[in-house]
Amino acid sequence: MDTSLSRLRFEIRNIFRTECGNQAKVSSMTAYRFVEAKINMPQTENPYLYLVLEGTLRLYTPSGIMDYMAGQYSISEIDTPLYGTILSFSEQNDFLAIALELTSHEVIAAVLDLDNTLTERIMKEAIPEKEMSLADHAAVESVYRLLITMQKPLASDYIRRNIMREVIYYVLCGACGKQFLQAITNIQNIDEIYKANNWIKENFRSSFTVESLAEQQNMSVSLFHQKFKSAVGMGPLQCQKRLRLTEARRLMLDESRNVTEASLEVGYESVSQFIRDYRKMFGAAPKEDISRFKDQLKK
Repeated sequence: MDTSLSRLRFEIRNIFRTECGNQAKVSSMTAYRFVEAKINMPQTENPYLYLVLEGTLRLYTPSGIMDYMAGQYSISEIDTPLYGTILSFSEQNDFLAIALELTSHEVIAAVLDLDNTLTERIMKEAIPEKEMSLADHAAVESVYRLLITMQKPLASDYIRRNIMREVIYYVLCGACGKQFLQAITNIQNIDEIYKANNWIKENFRSSFTVESLAEQQNMSVSLFHQKFKSAVGMGPLQCQKRLRLTEARRLMLDESRNVTEASLEVGYESVSQFIRDYRKMFGAAPKEDISRFKDQLKK
């Protein structure tokens, strides 16, 4: 995998020799180069694979704090945050990544071609760890070949499609296979809920009502709530609460905010209510949780 990563880094740096800004589009792939701590994550209705090539990316999600190092990738989900944190960077050691956007049709078509027993093994997470590791390495190699192919105007769509299917296959057989399948199912179901979910991500600090969100989507409150919960796994107000608490955790860890500052910044009016909600979600009071996490980082 080191060879594939080195080749990908080389290609991405070549792209940014002629491209300005932090990102460059290459067909359905987007290359990223950052020298800053806080970065925007892709926001698209389609599923995507986000492969880190250089540096370490931290995502604060309601499910926990996830760190991705070079050669590791994240899979887009409905609760993928709007922003990521780069743990170390400089002009000499920039952060490099590449995102591959997939259509639900491409993924579903590939899944339908899989042997039924393999699909069951993926969902039961019954693939041996060594096989998953090999699949993840192969996925990186396939991403490299896909990038090269997409830069060649004469390369046929047939070749691109088949390499894309390779990527999908290896990701499904890798460590994120079950997560990937579930993400596809959720995105398939989300339809008009996607815009509402994205609106909540961007405005979670503000107060809103489920009625106002339902009205934006021209739905009754009961239908909107039912569809939202089916796609996202929780109601809109619970989603807002989880986003607030996750961002507060990030503020206390990354920006050294105290409990009061963090709670007010994410939209809480009552610090005591914030502490109760925080303890319920993370299993410990804010100070205890942050102290414990910092101690883990020192080990």
